[in-house]
Amino acid sequence: MFTRRALLLLAAQAGVMGTLAHHLYEMQVVHGEELKEQARRNRTSRRQIAPARGEIYDRCGVLLAGNRPNWRALVMVEETTDLQAVVDRFAAIVPLDERDLLRIERDRKHVRRYVPLTLKEFLTWDDVARLGLNAPTLPGVLIDVGTTREYPFKELLAHIIGYVAPPNEKDVQRDGIMALPGMKVGRAGIEQTQEIHLRGQPGTVEMEVNAYGRVMGELERVEGQPGARLELTLDTTLQSRIRDRIGERVASAVVMDCRNGEVMGLVSTPSFDPTLFDGGISRTQWNSLITDQRTPLVDRAVSGLYPPGSTFKPAVALAALKAHAITPSERFSCPGYYDMGGVRFHCWSRYGHGAINLHQALKYSCDVYFYQVARRCGMEAIHDVAITLGLDGPLPIELPHGRAGSVPTPEMRRKRGHHWNGGDTVNAGIGQGLVQTTPLALATYASRLATGRLVQPHLLRSVSDQAIVPDLAPLPFAKEFLVAARSGMFAVVNEPQGTAPAARLNLPGVQMAGKTGSAQVRNVPRALRESGHFNSMNLPWQYRPHALFICFAPYDNPRYAVSVVVEHGNAGATEAAPLAAQIMTDALVRDPANRTSLSKGVVARADGLDD
Repeated sequence: MFTRRALLLLAAQAGVMGTLAHHLYEMQVVHGEELKEQARRNRTSRRQIAPARGEIYDRCGVLLAGNRPNWRALVMVEETTDLQAVVDRFAAIVPLDERDLLRIERDRKHVRRYVPLTLKEFLTWDDVARLGLNAPTLPGVLIDVGTTREYPFKELLAHIIGYVAPPNEKDVQRDGIMALPGMKVGRAGIEQTQEIHLRGQPGTVEMEVNAYGRVMGELERVEGQPGARLELTLDTTLQSRIRDRIGERVASAVVMDCRNGEVMGLVSTPSFDPTLFDGGISRTQWNSLITDQRTPLVDRAVSGLYPPGSTFKPAVALAALKAHAITPSERFSCPGYYDMGGVRFHCWSRYGHGAINLHQALKYSCDVYFYQVARRCGMEAIHDVAITLGLDGPLPIELPHGRAGSVPTPEMRRKRGHHWNGGDTVNAGIGQGLVQTTPLALATYASRLATGRLVQPHLLRSVSDQAIVPDLAPLPFAKEFLVAARSGMFAVVNEPQGTAPAARLNLPGVQMAGKTGSAQVRNVPRALRESGHFNSMNLPWQYRPHALFICFAPYDNPRYAVSVVVEHGNAGATEAAPLAAQIMTDALVRDPANRTSLSKGVVARADGLDD
């Protein structure tokens, strides 16, 4: 009896021990690695971290867009049982404004639980200290250091560099990485078009947490791969000087290297502070920007469309020469007006210019000469040459907000249901009417006239020290035709009775060629024009003509081209031409084409610009 009971007890013990051994085998051998990982996850928390955004420099190694530390509070949603209670306790320690609360509510609905939720950015040291003191009551909350975008030159380069802003729902749907705390997306300028280069690759961080979700420490951090280093063609010192020359005027100016299309200066005034957008711009600040009548958010240099006025006349001359509609020596009579179909088209000179050839017509900027030339060669020929010269707006691909110009033909207008008559061709002959272009296109136009090559404007000089080298083809014009156009532009500035003597350079042995332009924004009644008492300066500012000037120098060996547009500046000869001469002098004296870094080791700060 005893032996039978002992055997039963032994068998029961063996069964229990066997079952225990089986479970231990499964736990330690079969599922050992899986359970080990679960145990590790119970005491650790792993997440991705945003990479540092790539930095942007000018051609001299001056930092244009960089990063500075940004202390922020995050909450690991997976480590909390009541997220709303945590947010409420956090707000009692570090106040959250209405924008913060709206953002948190939005992110709660769209951000995955394993992605940390940003509670507050740009914490002060006092904020960090208070949160550290109250850490036991804030399960899942941790203090993290990321980066925020820094723009040392603010308004000076806002239109070119652009700005970054927090990603929206569409950004997150396109790429889940954008949900990471601290990720920003480019919204304008270089920041937007070079987003793929600037973004970088995320890293990871592993933290130790206790049973309540409180972060106890950081175990391991693998930094992400920073975005690429970009170098632009700009010279920031020249950019600053151009801005100072323009002053309070509503204007734009472009300086370009004639030989390769590198844009050295690209200024549009007024401008804005791009740092406003990094943390999310307030409604008040946004309304202030969009209601400003001077439209500071608009980059006039690449998206402002203006009638080119008389700066268009060299293009008309080339079109007529190429079509063999005129010869450089042929003369047309200018009595001060041109009658066609019962309509009188006036010359800017009330008394006319007499019988003049092409050289004189460009020198005096005679409207009647180009009325007749435009009619003789036709709008199709003018259109083709204008497109070849870049007046349709060949924009640097690095800027997203650029606009193309317009040089229409009768056929193009008819396809859109509009009528075209001879008066449209006559007006186009002096760059008025339906012809429109941008200041950047005008600088490209001047560069092509100066060099005889298809110069393409660009701002991006290198990506991660890989230089970008353009390939420039020759223009399809006979050399003597280009010489005739350049000769007339030389006379504008340097010969007696030229329209822009104020543009002459005060540099020994250096001469500049250029062309003035005044683009009307309002029709002047015939009776008022013929009275002899009309003066556009007496009009309200917004009704005065735009003042334009294009130029290149040195004349015998072109190096730089400049275009200037002063909105409602009235006359190109008196407002835009002197300004362009000052800008050209700055460029030639400084000679930014000889200033280059193309090296990671050369970095200058905003307060240490080379004079």
